[in-house]
Amino acid sequence: MLFNSFEFVAFFPIAAGLYFILPKKIKPVWLLFASYFFYMCWNPAYIVLILATTVITFASGIFIGRASSKGSKKAVLISGISVNLAILFVFKYFDFFIDNLNRVLGIFKINPVSSPFDFLLPVGISFYTFQAIGYVVDVYRGNVESEKNILNYALFVSFFPQLVAGPIERSKNLLTQIKAIREKNLFTFEAAVSGFSNMLFGLFLKTVIADRAAIVVDRVFGSHYMFGTFELLLGALLFSIQIYADFAGYSLVAIGAARVMGIKLCENFNTPYFAVSVSDFWSRWHISLSTWFKDYVYIPLGGNRKGKIRKYINLLITFLVSGLWHGASWNYVAWGFIHGFYRVVGEITKPFKERLYDGLKVKKEAFSFKFGKVLMTCILTGFAWIFFRARSLSLALSYIKRMILKFNPWVLFDESLYTLGLDRREFGILIFALLILFAVSVIRYKRKIDVGDFLNRQNLWFRWVCLVLLCVAILVYGEYGIDFDSAKFIYFDF
Repeated sequence: MLFNSFEFVAFFPIAAGLYFILPKKIKPVWLLFASYFFYMCWNPAYIVLILATTVITFASGIFIGRASSKGSKKAVLISGISVNLAILFVFKYFDFFIDNLNRVLGIFKINPVSSPFDFLLPVGISFYTFQAIGYVVDVYRGNVESEKNILNYALFVSFFPQLVAGPIERSKNLLTQIKAIREKNLFTFEAAVSGFSNMLFGLFLKTVIADRAAIVVDRVFGSHYMFGTFELLLGALLFSIQIYADFAGYSLVAIGAARVMGIKLCENFNTPYFAVSVSDFWSRWHISLSTWFKDYVYIPLGGNRKGKIRKYINLLITFLVSGLWHGASWNYVAWGFIHGFYRVVGEITKPFKERLYDGLKVKKEAFSFKFGKVLMTCILTGFAWIFFRARSLSLALSYIKRMILKFNPWVLFDESLYTLGLDRREFGILIFALLILFAVSVIRYKRKIDVGDFLNRQNLWFRWVCLVLLCVAILVYGEYGIDFDSAKFIYFDF
């Protein structure tokens, strides 16, 4: 069930409406039922995987809480994590492993092996697996107590707004709120209006911007060998826009839907394309995942506590794992490596750059300086996105090679760009929508509040005019219908 579907438009009011009117003791049970129904709309059989993850990590938390020695706690921790990672490996990475094994066997003229499994990738498996693993680690570290009520914990793992693509929640935030549902009324009118506003703006980002940009992106990346420098640059630029509008849009709908019901999810995006460095970018992009990797991979590896060389190695490992998390393909690993490389080079050159700025008397507080850093960060991340979007490492390299060698400036003047799937009118709609996104992003950057909270602080007439205009924009200018294959959000693949 997609957020940008009529099924969800029917499902959510029923789920939220019954949640509001049911007795407090029944609310968590209803939300759990609604969450399982929501997930089973994709593939009913895969509910078994969520149940397995839930039971294993719930039991791990209980045993860690009861264990008398650190060795016993650690044994339970390792066992719980290993079983969950094994499930993730089988369903997401086993075919990738077999493909690469066969390449190695081919070198030695050994017959290839075939996979005994034929699974479709379960939607959201990477997200709820990491959320559950984070809980077990937090219990082991003593950051939270083990949950004794399996219904509360099952809802924590499967809460439908953020089940299939995050944000990846921490137990200290989401589980604490779930436990409070039986004790107090979490609903407020202001939160409901703010949440609904976020949902509408998230759908605007998805249907008006992301799916419109996707038309050109799919055309260019699908047949990159037919195009030259400027079409390929446009394709890379629009993918940078598409993936942000798509994933930030999903996150806003998820955060908004939860907020309507009085539950506050963690922030997942904070104007990432206003970042002044790659490090700053990762403090603003997919925040729930980047902090997860920091807390559960980078810091356990030693973080920056064991010298600079070890710090750089830890950064590279963390980003390589992050790339592999996004997909079982070498282009994702390359994307992760590129960002790790950016981070390491940034760390190494930071003292030199500071001395250079001081020597040249650069005004670091000036707009021109910050704009230059933002522009450079966008170029670096935009280049890396090519590896993310291409279907293989070889296609990414081919795309970049052709973008460099097939220089064709004449397409800027002969209207060839209007043959890539969007005519002049559709490009105009996209540009106007991007101006709206830019204005909202400036407000978010300056005032440190999301669109829902901003509208809540405005006069009633302004708030409702904005909401009505968003509805009209989604219905009139959104990209969907019989002939349009937008389908899922990009991060549903991960």
